[in-house]
Amino acid sequence: MTIKIEKKIKGYQVVGPEDKAVPVAPAAVEPKEAPVAEVIQMHESVERPEALIGSTFKIKSPLFEHALYVTINDIVLNAGTKYEQRRPFEIFINSKNMDHFQWIVALTRIISAVFRKGGDVTFLVEEMKAVFDPRGGYFKAGGVYMPSIVAEIGAVIEQHMKNIGLIHDPEMSDSQRALIAEKRAAYEQSAQKKTELSPTDADTNDSAGFPPGATLCAKCNTKALVLMDGCQTCLNCGYSKCG
Repeated sequence: MTIKIEKKIKGYQVVGPEDKAVPVAPAAVEPKEAPVAEVIQMHESVERPEALIGSTFKIKSPLFEHALYVTINDIVLNAGTKYEQRRPFEIFINSKNMDHFQWIVALTRIISAVFRKGGDVTFLVEEMKAVFDPRGGYFKAGGVYMPSIVAEIGAVIEQHMKNIGLIHDPEMSDSQRALIAEKRAAYEQSAQKKTELSPTDADTNDSAGFPPGATLCAKCNTKALVLMDGCQTCLNCGYSKCG
């Protein structure tokens, strides 16, 4: 049988009788794999649905005359499947105070753009919470120190990400919780022996119930750090300078 060679010959080999191919039985046809559902990840090309779900948070800061209302809307990816997840899609900040309108609009647009970019967007929280106001920060309800209004917006975003499962709080062990409760009870008993709280002193206690003499904890930014047994101990997160 004549075979026409249309390509350039780069090499050849003479095949002997012993080199002839032995016919091989056709392999068994492998069953086709079941189609795998396509998992959609967050990226810039994801189109905005007609309706989004979200949450609104109120920020009342002594730096502003009027409250700020922060609304974060989420998109639901892979709805109805085991891969379903909520991801932040956009953020809006509204207030009657128009003095800071420009930077608030710029901030919301930049944050929304980062949300839509996809990937790990939790880094925004630490970046915003690290912004300090040159005029000084303030304490919010519960004795938590906020270095700036931007930092509190970052704390709101952090809380929202915790609500939808993007950020998880490190769980304290039962022994650690018991130790904090024991330290707190011992401190309160010691303080009660020294002096009875006057009505004025009681009013200075914060809404979280920490002793009025507590100072700011460097770990959780809460006024819950007290001196016990010669060591500074936080009654909120258990942090201790003595280890």
